[in-house]
Amino acid sequence: MEFALGIGTAIVAGLLMTRLGNKLNLPDVTAYLIAGLILGPCCLGLLKIPGLGFHTFEDVEILSPFNDVALGFIAFAIGSEFRITQLRKTGHAAVIIGVLQAVITTLLVDLVLFGVHLIFPEVITVADALILGAIAAATAPAATLMVVRQYKAKGDVTSTLLPVVALDDAVGLILFALSYGIATNLSSGGTSDVVTLFGGPILEIVFSIGIGALIGWVLTHVARIFHSNRNRISLIVGFIILGVTISSMEFNVFGIEFELSSLLVNMMLGTVFCNCCKHSEDLMDRADRWSAPLLTLFFVLSGAELNIFTFGNIPVLLIGLIYITTRCVGKYIGAAISSKIAHSPAMVQKWLGITLFPQAGVALGMAATVAARMGAEGALIRNIVLLGVMVYELLGPSLTKYALTKAGEIKPKNQRQAIAE
Repeated sequence: MEFALGIGTAIVAGLLMTRLGNKLNLPDVTAYLIAGLILGPCCLGLLKIPGLGFHTFEDVEILSPFNDVALGFIAFAIGSEFRITQLRKTGHAAVIIGVLQAVITTLLVDLVLFGVHLIFPEVITVADALILGAIAAATAPAATLMVVRQYKAKGDVTSTLLPVVALDDAVGLILFALSYGIATNLSSGGTSDVVTLFGGPILEIVFSIGIGALIGWVLTHVARIFHSNRNRISLIVGFIILGVTISSMEFNVFGIEFELSSLLVNMMLGTVFCNCCKHSEDLMDRADRWSAPLLTLFFVLSGAELNIFTFGNIPVLLIGLIYITTRCVGKYIGAAISSKIAHSPAMVQKWLGITLFPQAGVALGMAATVAARMGAEGALIRNIVLLGVMVYELLGPSLTKYALTKAGEIKPKNQRQAIAE
């Protein structure tokens, strides 16, 4: 009963907070996150009143399966941005921008944190700097997608943004594999198994894309058996949950153990489906509507997971602020340089970088991996990433809205309502 009460309270609180958020001109995503923060262990949860908020972070963790499924829906929706007709227009530019801005961000964060290491070697090591640089490349697709949907953003920046955010996950995983391997070898004096260090992430990417494409192909053919949209939507929901479940399984190839990336699996599922099913556009739009309560729950739980007590650790706070600032500069400069190389429109060069600030799921997954394998050193990295995620998730949606508005891709409210009608 407490399980169901927590879900109901989270959804209702998130929706009510959007009413206040609208008055303050905040995106719904930010309102959901604030509602979660208030309900979380750092605020109302401290009162330990039964039925009021989440008393511990373990209480929030119990509901994590809902987060996994919600991310599956988000990734599936992003897959629709890889329609062949759309890729013919923006695909080349999206690949250039997606790769280059991630690499530039990683190099800049590495360089700045290495400078901090030279000044305070007892606070942060070279290995820490390398790993944090790689994690900095990742971008959160969830918050970005929600802002685009809420305000019905449309234009050059938006059409470039969504494929770039999707590519960030794959690029981030590769950079993380390389950086983590080098960092581990530095810490162990070069005695680590390089094949295991690099092989796991590479196999994760390859198998995630391959299995996701296979599931998408099966979904496309099975959907032809049904003629009712209601049954087809149920089928899509089932396949997304199937993709999330398969992603949580452990695989062993050539003695290397790894799990799949749920984001990549479901993104490929959506990509194949949208390109192979002639009814995909309408069906994916209907699936988005079905998932609305689940996405509300996802962002409220994400807010409840934010630990404001991280601010109490001065070294973590200082390095975290440097990491946050440098990553934002890297994303902005990286996007500007790469979009110029890709000959993207001026608006893309000017405003795309700001929309890439949000960071959450993939970065947290990388940080959790490091924390589990590197002990105290990994705990420092995890706390810094947690601090960054808290700042990015609370401010990122508003900054994304600001950038898209300045780019002219978010219309005034009365115009959006006219479009909807």
